Amino acid sequence: MTVHGGKLAARALKQAGVDCIFTLSGGHVMAIYDGAIDEGIRIIDVRHEQAAVHAADAYSRLNPGKLGCAVLTAGPGITDGVTGIANGWRANSPFLVIGGQGPFNNMRRGSLQEMDHVSMIRPISKWADSCYETARIPEYIEMAVRHAVSGVPGPAFLEIPMDVLGGQVDESAMDIAPIRNRAPQLTPERADVVSALEILRAARKPVLMAGTGVKWSQGSAALNRFIQETRLPSFTNGMGRGQIRFDDPQFFNRVRREAMKACDVFVLAGSPLDFRLRYGQSIPAESKIIQLDLDNTLIGQNRAPAAALVGNLGKSFEMLLEVMKERRSRSSSTSPAGATSFASGRPSSRRASRTS
Repeated sequence: MTVHGGKLAARALKQAGVDCIFTLSGGHVMAIYDGAIDEGIRIIDVRHEQAAVHAADAYSRLNPGKLGCAVLTAGPGITDGVTGIANGWRANSPFLVIGGQGPFNNMRRGSLQEMDHVSMIRPISKWADSCYETARIPEYIEMAVRHAVSGVPGPAFLEIPMDVLGGQVDESAMDIAPIRNRAPQLTPERADVVSALEILRAARKPVLMAGTGVKWSQGSAALNRFIQETRLPSFTNGMGRGQIRFDDPQFFNRVRREAMKACDVFVLAGSPLDFRLRYGQSIPAESKIIQLDLDNTLIGQNRAPAAALVGNLGKSFEMLLEVMKERRSRSSSTSPAGATSFASGRPSSRRASRTS
């Protein structure tokens, strides 16, 4: 018995944890709808493809660990979705866009709405490719999902031509292994953690900035524990907003510029040194930067850090806390009663001051 590629695609999406797709129906991708009905995947029809992609983006942002998915028909359907893809790319939002295409066996012959979608989408996505063999559809969906969620996340785009979606394969191809929709939570090098803590221990006016990377690392709890331990004056930008409790006495949202101008150590967690921080110029030239990020290629962008922690930001903050705890334990067994230090996890009252 055989099944068509649309059923294969829907089964792979189900294995990736996709429970709904956002779409504006089109003939090029109709086979996916047939498969989605079989797999119990909800089909949400919208009135414009840009709305479908924005919805997939929002779904991923609001449901950590779940993947938003938009399915777009070929040509104008995909061009209409470009703004949504670009928006998700700038927001580091992990979601999947599947696009239709004219029949592969008519490629370059002028089939209905045939366009070079992949070349158009590649500069505004984490990954963009085409699948030209029906049996390999699950493999390509797994690749797309893996790229979307790994490192600094972002949208992935997969084009599947109409005849590939309609192609028949043996039903045994429906036995698809589960697809990981979460990236491994990598930890930074211990030596880098120690270097960062040495810099913080010597700081007189440290400041912390939490950005979008904290959200995608699901690192809010560890970040807040770190702030409680160190009493660092803290700020947020991007989707870092909301990652620090608004009632935390160390959260400042009205004196960011003044604090950055006066700081001697700037802890940059999951945020680029982009226009919002004047490409690093908002921080005094003599100040030291400790940078935490998901991707090593973002370390040192526009300004070199004095210490860098690469990995999941939640794990990075947990490791900082772990090393601080170890130092506190050693310190309590060798220091006079009542002695404290930043390395032990409790900065002096001068460093904990709310003034900048």
